[in-house]
Formats: sequence, C-alpha cells, structure tokens
Amino acid sequence: MAKLIVMPKLGLTMTEGTIAKWLKKEGEDVQAGEPLFEVETDKLTNTIEAPEGGVLRKIIAEEGATIACLSGIAVIGAPQEDISALISGSAAPSSGEVPAAPADPAAPAAARPAGSRVVASPAAKKLAAEMGVDIALVPGTGPNGRITEGDVKSYRAAAPGPEVKASPLAAKIAGDLGLDLDTIPAKGRVMAQDILNHLEAGAAGQAAGPREETVNMNGMRKAIAKNMLASHMISPSVTFNLGIDMTRMKAMREELKNAGIQVSYTDLLVKFVAKALTEFPLLNCSVEDNKIIYKRYVNMGVAVALDNGLVVPNVTDADKKSLTEISAELRELAAAAREGRLPMDKLKGGTFTITNLGMYGIESFSPIINQPEVAILGVNTMADRVVAAGGEITVRPYMNLSLTADHRVVDGSVAAQFLQRVKTLMEHPALIIA
Repeated sequence: MAKLIVMPKLGLTMTEGTIAKWLKKEGEDVQAGEPLFEVETDKLTNTIEAPEGGVLRKIIAEEGATIACLSGIAVIGAPQEDISALISGSAAPSSGEVPAAPADPAAPAAARPAGSRVVASPAAKKLAAEMGVDIALVPGTGPNGRITEGDVKSYRAAAPGPEVKASPLAAKIAGDLGLDLDTIPAKGRVMAQDILNHLEAGAAGQAAGPREETVNMNGMRKAIAKNMLASHMISPSVTFNLGIDMTRMKAMREELKNAGIQVSYTDLLVKFVAKALTEFPLLNCSVEDNKIIYKRYVNMGVAVALDNGLVVPNVTDADKKSLTEISAELRELAAAAREGRLPMDKLKGGTFTITNLGMYGIESFSPIINQPEVAILGVNTMADRVVAAGGEITVRPYMNLSLTADHRVVDGSVAAQFLQRVKTLMEHPALIIA
C-alpha cells in the first residue's frame, strides 16, 4: 500500500523544514531504512531514512522548498499503484500558503511580469539549458511559483520548437553552468569548445566567470546571524581575560592517559567549570522579562564547528557527571552533530557555553553570549610563557580564558571572582574532589 512521506518533526520546537537534497530520484527503488532525503532546519541538516520499502513514485516537495512539519513531501508505493489521493494537497508551505494548482497543459501559460525574479530548482535550470528552453518563459507549478523539472518538460511538450543541436558534453556543461545554448555562437552543432570559447570571450571581453558571487544563506547560517544580532542587542556584555598556568593540568592529563583514560582539555574544562558554576549560580542563570531565573542544574553547551555553521549541543547535568562520562558524551555529541543525526532536544536548555578556539592558535577573543544564557567562556591556545616563580625564571604552559558576561545581572567583581575560581581549580586540579 502506498505511503505518504511527511516532513518530520525532529524536535518539540520544530515547525518547518527545508528539503536540502533528495538522495533518491522518482522511479528508483527504495529500501526501508535507506537514506531518502536531507532536511535542513534552523540548527542543522539531518539525513532522513525511508520508513518502508518500495518505489519512490512521486517527489511532491522539490529541493529548496520549505514545508510545514507533518505535511506530505513524497509518496512511496508499488509501481502501478494509484497514488493520486495521496498527492492531492499534501505539501504545505511553511507560510501557510496553498501551492498553486498545476497549470492546465492545454491552457496558455500566464505571462511572467517583465523583470520579475525567476525561481527554479537547480534540476529545472539544468534541464532547461539542455533542452534549449528559456527558463523565464516556463510557468512554475511548485510552491510560490517555483519551476520544477516537470514544468520544463511540460513546456517543451506543449510548445515544441527546433531544439538546439548540441553534443552531450556541451549540453552537460551548459546545464551545470546555467547557460542558454541559444546564446552560444557555433557553426552548426554546439560543441564543448564553443562553450569554452564563449566563456573566455565573455560579454565584455573579461575572463570567464563572474568576479563576484552572491549566495543565499542556508537555514543554519540565517539562524546564527539572527541569534548573534539578538545577543548584541539584548546583552550589554563585557569580556574578561585571565591566564591559567596549565602545568598541573597537563600532568593530570598525562597521568590519565598512562592509566588508559583519554580525555581532552575541553573535557577537563567542562568538569571544572561545572564545579565553579555550582558555587557562582549567577553565572548559570537566564533573564526573562526582567526576572533572573536561577538554574539548579548545569547543562554545559560546547560549541561544535560544522562545514556550514556552528551548533552548541549540551552535556546535560554536567555538574553531576564524572570526567569519563563527560568525555564520552562530548565525543558522541560531536560525532552526531557532524553526521547530521543530533537530536534537536540536545540543542535546547543550555545554561552555560564553552567555545574553544585554542586549536587555531587564537590568544584572545570576545565570544558572544548564547541567549538566553548570561555568560560564555572562550578557550584560547596554550603556549609556553616565561614567568617568575619562587624567585626563579622558568618556562610554563599558559592558557588564556576569555569570559563574556551579561552586565545586566553579572557585575565585574562577580565575573572576576568566578574566573579566579576556575583558575584555582585548573591550577590545582586535586581540588575537584574536595
């Protein structure tokens, strides 16, 4: 029996998702549990598996479409099964608008206003170039008038004309570059070399390719931009920097390594900072409607860099977990984030954030508070420093910490005391068990 595939709801707060990429094409066989498509939320990109096997009969939502959760986006079923009832009105745009009904092939296409923006899927643009079709003349039936592959095929079938003769390689190159084959000067059949010559010449005799490129922000980057701007507008923040003698910390890490326990400096920082937060609860609170909300738990957010952005998963109840438990959870969270399988609920409910740029050699920076938290700790590189200790000049490993705090609730003296407590714990790690 045919099954309607819907936009998944990956977290309690998720209301919509964007189809980033279909991993299967219409007409292809799909096995249950096989990766079917990628969905992009405001936090990350997840790979969604097929709930059951069959043939991918129909893709309702094209790549790039933003669809409300639990709305239909595709149909899986038997090859000859009637799926018309499942397709009808299944996909719902997040805006609440109803997609335009497919155009009647027999009716003339409505003229697109001159100078209006043409919205088409990448596959549609490629196919139009290969078929010698002016994409601007094709009526779109996708969400918000988006032009799909089917629209291009229907337009060509309804208004056949002399197709541009081009070699398969030339057609592929034109499709990949979004070039109209009609614009390529050629003596007869368009060849790949004709396209190369056209690109080299350029419209104004310039070198091939634009000197600038405009790329739309993806959902994650939009969310980051929105949150960072909001943080700057909400929190009058101050950053405090303090150097930490890492001699004993390095020795402790080496002892653990010799005992077969592999931990990172980030693991150790989460443990020590969680301890300090229980002693300075003002750094572990949030602000809402002029009210300070104290958290009796420590959910430590640790920033994880991805190819297309940044996420901050949380180690829940970090103040109650052992060092090995923290280390194992951090490794799993980082792997899940990079593989696109991080649960949305792991990105909510943080009380404090640590962001580490030490591996890039950064000596000092001012991290931006992750709202609605009131503080964030930046970790810088570790480097040898010449210091005077016990009347002698010696070389010791030092690491700078950068604490940014919300000055609405965290005064400078409190921030300084907290940072000093973190310093004491890190320079005397045995105190963690006291």
